[in-house]
Amino acid sequence: MDLTDKQYLEDEDSPLMKTIKGATTGLAAGTIWGTIVATWHDVPRVERNVALPGLVRTLKMCGSYGLTFAAVGGLYIGVEQLVQKQRMKRDFINGAVGAFVAGASVYGYKGRSIQAAIAAGSALAVTSSVLDIGGRTTRVDNGKEYVPVTTIKRPSVN
Repeated sequence: MDLTDKQYLEDEDSPLMKTIKGATTGLAAGTIWGTIVATWHDVPRVERNVALPGLVRTLKMCGSYGLTFAAVGGLYIGVEQLVQKQRMKRDFINGAVGAFVAGASVYGYKGRSIQAAIAAGSALAVTSSVLDIGGRTTRVDNGKEYVPVTTIKRPSVN
């Protein structure tokens, strides 16, 4: 086991805390996505002048997307942490296994078919592998260190 892998395993966040953070982030992202999807759908003609049914429909959609994303996020991080602990390695395979389990269980349950489970699990596993192999970052390290300027000293005139 590499020293950097051991250092990562000794991170201050426990696997349970990481799983809770993943589920919470999924809940927030899913709720926001549910709000966006609800605004894209047209409100039925019956509800045009009545606000409450439209609001209830929007809240149900937000909750549905939020819970789905929370389940995917929590399962993904939880399984990834379990696999990492068992294998004692930190590589893209951990994320791929976590993504497959999350996609297959959540979207397979929603689709109620084995084909949907395998397709969703495979799609999420490939996406996770591509992101992990690609370095998980959108910034390129150019070696420069940026230090915020707090005060600028001007020469005093006497």
